[in-house]
Order: sequence, then structure tokens, then C-alpha cells
Amino acid sequence: MSIDSVTTAHAIETRATHPRLSRLIIATSIGNALEFYDLVVYGYFATVLSRLFFPVHDRTMSLLLTLGTFALSYLARPLGALVLGSFSDRRGRKASLTLSIGLMTLGTGMVALMPPYASIGLLAPIGIFASRLLQGFSAGGEFGSSTAFLIEHAPQRKGFMASWQFSSQGASTLLASAFGAVLTGALTQPQLIDWGWRIPFLFGMLIGPVGLYIRSRIDETPEFERTEKAASPVREVLATQKSRVLVSIGSLVLTTTANYMLLYMPTYASRQLGLAPWAGFVATLMAGFIMMVLTPMVGHWSDKVGRTRIMLGAGVLFFLTVYPAFMLMNAHPSLATLIAAVIWVALLKATYFAPIPALMSELFPTRTRTTGMALGYNIGTTVFGGFTPLAVAALIAATGNNLAPGLYLMLAAIVSLGTLVWARARLDVS
Repeated sequence: MSIDSVTTAHAIETRATHPRLSRLIIATSIGNALEFYDLVVYGYFATVLSRLFFPVHDRTMSLLLTLGTFALSYLARPLGALVLGSFSDRRGRKASLTLSIGLMTLGTGMVALMPPYASIGLLAPIGIFASRLLQGFSAGGEFGSSTAFLIEHAPQRKGFMASWQFSSQGASTLLASAFGAVLTGALTQPQLIDWGWRIPFLFGMLIGPVGLYIRSRIDETPEFERTEKAASPVREVLATQKSRVLVSIGSLVLTTTANYMLLYMPTYASRQLGLAPWAGFVATLMAGFIMMVLTPMVGHWSDKVGRTRIMLGAGVLFFLTVYPAFMLMNAHPSLATLIAAVIWVALLKATYFAPIPALMSELFPTRTRTTGMALGYNIGTTVFGGFTPLAVAALIAATGNNLAPGLYLMLAAIVSLGTLVWARARLDVS
């Protein structure tokens, strides 16, 4: 090894063990937390939003329009992945992270302050859709840039560092569920519809400036600074790394469908199980706590034993047990069975998805890392995540089968397990 290589390795190790590591985790995770917080809040208050912004005589159709807007806004995420991912690979992780959180905050503020349909007519649903598109675009570059930033500052601890991305999603679920439980329990239905639903969105809007300030004070990664930049990261990924993008998408299918199924649980608990609205929020609050705490532990574990071994075990358990979990909830609808089923799904989900960011980062070289991860993550999240609440609601409405979500998640498990087996055989991932 040359003197320069030793010096570089020592510099990376020094920076990785510096006390600033905590600040780096906070700076990168806060944007991902804001992104997912807003998505969760929108999903949790879908029934209220449907009455305010998409009022039609049929309640089911009104809800489907609200969830459809949620799903269609995801179409902006692949575009954001292309634009912001390429920007990150050419101009730097820090520049992309700063831009994405600024756009995200603007989108959250638009939802928080939007007048209802009764006040401005069609401009209300159009405004909600525009805000969702802006948030989708900004979110398209968030995951790739922030994950690359974390693992490039501590390459010897990729699993642990990158897992904080998804731990922050657990924190977002915890916070959004707390808002949901308190607001639905403390306010009357008219109060919730009139002004209560705006509180969690206003809180989200306030997180943005804090994240923007923190991100403006972080350093670029040394690995990016010494890497030769690609002239066109998008062209290079599509020309030479398509199979790796497909592995990223396939491995993500299970975790993203489970994510958005948990997001739909308050609506499912109320409409399908006949439970009080706050019951679903209590269950998802516990799920958020599990994901927040367990994910970094599993990420650390994946640094020692490998990514795919953990994911395959959790995926098989998911396939075998998710349908019985929905059977239990429907056979004995109560707060206890709802919490038991949601906790079990959250445990498996946290175990499965903790190694994914590190796995995806290892699929791509530094010069195209953000673009490759952003494309894989956002295509997978768009197709299999953003449309999950709408697909589940439509399946239940069309079939009358309250167990349809369990079958949907089993299919997702088959896709992800097949992808991991193929990747281990063809791409030599561990």
C-alpha cells in the first residue's frame, strides 16, 4: 500500500470516529425524517383530507381520490432521482441535500396552509396535488444523497451508518402517530376537520429550517472529493448498471409495501375493523418506536454477518406470518390484536430493511452512487410503495375481502426474496 493510500485511509478513519459523527447522522437523517413524516401524516389524515379537498357524495370514492393523489405524486420521484441524483454526483452530496430539504419544506408548508375546497373550489385539490408533486420531486434526491453522504464519511461502518436513514423513518412514524392519537382523542370531529389536522403539517414545516441550517454547516465527503466525476451519471448508470438498479428495486419491494401498509393501518382499523380512530394510531406509534430503535442495531449486525443473510431470514418469516396476522385481526378485532399484529410486522420490517441502504450503496461506484441509489429507491417506492394504500383500498372495495392486504404483502415478499437470491448468485453480494 502506498504512503498516500495509508494517509487517506487514516484520514477517513479519523473523520469517521470524530465526535462530529453524531452531527452528520442528524444532518442527513433529518431530511429523510421530514420526508417520511409528511407522507405518514398525509396517510394518517387521509379521511379528513378527503372531506376537505376531495368532497364527493360517496365516502369510499372520496378516500380513493385522496389516496390516488398521494399515489400519483410519486410519479415525480423518479424525475427527482434523475435530476437531484445526477446533481449530487456532479456537484456534491452537500449541495443536493441542501436543495432537497428546501423544496421539501416548501411543499409541506403548501399543504399546511391550503384553504379547503369549500373556500377556493377546484384550486384546493389542484394545490394539494401540486404540493405533493413538489415533495415527491425533492424526496427523489434525498435518499441517495443522504445515504451516500453517511457511508462515505464512515466506509468501514456502512450498515450502521446507512441504517439511520430508515431509523429516522421510525422516528417519523412515532411522531406522526403521537399527533394522530392525541388529536383524534382530544378533539371533536368538527374541531379536527376545521383546524386540528393542520397542526402536524405546521410542525413539519418548522422542521425544515432547522435541517437546512444544520446541513449548511457540514463538510463534503472526502471520498466524493477525490473521485473523478462522471460526465453524465444518468447515462453511465443506464448504460452499464441497469441490473444493479433492478436489484435495488426488487430488494425494496417488501419493505416499501410494508411501510405504506403500516401507514394505511389507522384507516384500515377504523373502516375494516370498526375500531376507534385513535386505536390505529396507538398501534403505529408502537411500530414507529420499534423501527427507530431496532434498525441501527440490525444495521450494525449487518456489518458483521452480511446484508442478504439477515434480509432473507426476515423475508421468509414475513411471507409465512403476515397473512395469519391479518386473519387474527379480522377474527378478533380489538386494540390488543391490532397492536400484536402491527408490532410483529414492524419487527420483521425493521430487520429486513435495516441493511438495504448499505446493500444499495455497495452496488454502485462512488462516481454514480447517488444516481444509481436514487433511481432504484424511487422507482421501487413509486411503483410498490406510493400506490400501496390506493391498491389495498381498491382491492378491499372490489373484493370485499378484508384479508387482501395480507395477500398483497405475501406477493411483495416473493418478489424481494427472488431478487436477493438472484443477486447473491449473479452479482456476488453478501
